[in-house]
Amino acid sequence: MTEQPAQQRPVTDLGYEQARDELAEVVRTLESGGLSLDESVALWERGEALARRCEEQLAGARERVQEVLDTAEQGRGAAT
Repeated sequence: MTEQPAQQRPVTDLGYEQARDELAEVVRTLESGGLSLDESVALWERGEALARRCEEQLAGARERVQEVLDTAEQGRGAAT
């Protein structure tokens, strides 16, 4: 199996793009097969953690965008 140093990093240290790219690699590796059951389960668990990290990052981005939109809307309402 090829060495994947990114898998040594805690998922919480990864940005969205890093987590997304690693998740795609996890999926490719699982789909290609050839892993032991233990390796497959460990990789699946890593993939689940990466997917949760991506969801958290996206939710945070949505909240920030919504805050900006709400602020802009309030500013327009005060100007009229």
